Amino acid sequence: MQKTLRIKNDIHELSMMNEFLEEAGEELGLSTAFMMSLNLVMEEAVSNIIFYAYKGDVEDAVDISLVREGGELIVTLIDHGIAFDPTLRKDPDITLSAEDRPIGGLGIFLIKKIMDEVSYQRVDERNVFIMKKKITE
Repeated sequence: MQKTLRIKNDIHELSMMNEFLEEAGEELGLSTAFMMSLNLVMEEAVSNIIFYAYKGDVEDAVDISLVREGGELIVTLIDHGIAFDPTLRKDPDITLSAEDRPIGGLGIFLIKKIMDEVSYQRVDERNVFIMKKKITE
């Protein structure tokens, strides 16, 4: 089963995404604990797209797809923004104190830690970010 949503690249659209995730989670039979983790990942990933993928006030969209395939959830995010491969981002040194660590990078680190697999492709001037997580409950 696949669930899809298109939102504007506007931070105010996150509430629509959260409602979509809640409904999709129920329809796909995902546990509350699983959905809490997914919500965190999606807030980070989609916020990054909204804040960093577009220069200026360019209006565009973010396409979100959730597919439950057997015992795995596959999340795909597609945008037309600036090319950026989050999988190449070096993990922050979390042994450093917050004062000694550069600002940023924790969201992507968190996504890579929570999800089982992340991948990125640039296809036809679009960023395609795919995240997979096994459904264990």
